[in-house]
Amino acid sequence: MNILLIEDNISIIKGLVYSFLNSNLNLIYKTNIKMAKEYLDNNPNINLIILDITLPDGNGITLYEDIIKKLKIPTIFLTARDEEETIVTCLDSGAEDYMIKPFSTKELLARVNKVLRHIKKKSIIKVKDITFDLDKVVVYKNKEEIELTALERKLVNLLFNNLGKTVSRIIILDKIWEWTGNYVDDHTVTVYFKRIREKLKTDIIETVKGIGYRIDEE
Repeated sequence: MNILLIEDNISIIKGLVYSFLNSNLNLIYKTNIKMAKEYLDNNPNINLIILDITLPDGNGITLYEDIIKKLKIPTIFLTARDEEETIVTCLDSGAEDYMIKPFSTKELLARVNKVLRHIKKKSIIKVKDITFDLDKVVVYKNKEEIELTALERKLVNLLFNNLGKTVSRIIILDKIWEWTGNYVDDHTVTVYFKRIREKLKTDIIETVKGIGYRIDEE
């Protein structure tokens, strides 16, 4: 798990780097908004952000609203101000949690671990005897990995990422074109899903006649 700390207080940074390292957590830090933006542009695979509200070159909430929220990265805010309005703004903007300075490093670690457990749980989806790992894009049946082609994995991933929703054939055709650069027709899509069902040996993929395919939560 990669955690990005955006904080300008060197004492806080040193203390957290040491504590997170001892907890086997990879903590990267940036001291201002400009550096954080540059890092996120090149490293979008951050699992969690710890974000100070007051930074030398701007406001952490603005950074969250403009960039972090769009990247869908869970965020814990740090604030030296305990006004109710600031805390409500953090939570209303979509933050996972907040901590008021000065804070206990142990408590912050506990909250970080809680968010990380939630992330890990969300990345594994189980429907009947099929388990799908969203991070690895791997399908398991009764804990045994099912061998799928790269395209078949992407199609299964598309359905699991839209769990409970019907994915139309038009979207599927567009995605196959995007992934492969090859034009396929409606019949080919039917064949792809027939093969996937045969490999899964299950009925979790439902055909919505005339529209597309879907996987429903149990």
